[in-house]
Amino acid sequence: MDLSFNSSEKRLARAPLTLARFGKEDKPESVTPNVSQEALARMIGTTRPRVNFFMNKFRELSFIDYDYNGELKVHRSLLSVVLRD
Repeated sequence: MDLSFNSSEKRLARAPLTLARFGKEDKPESVTPNVSQEALARMIGTTRPRVNFFMNKFRELSFIDYDYNGELKVHRSLLSVVLRD
């Protein structure tokens, strides 16, 4: 059902938000557990190059960032991708 009605971009945006447990804590940003782009691709039903494309886009738009350890930092602004029609 999700594959039929939601774009891969929206499904990918939702994955890090879920992994970062947004809505469970009152933090302005959260760090997700280390997960590979290949694993994300399998989770959302797309290819790793497609995940790489959208992750780069999200980083350019300041929705996500990587800290000095290479861990993914998810900003609350990523919610706008999930919520937009």
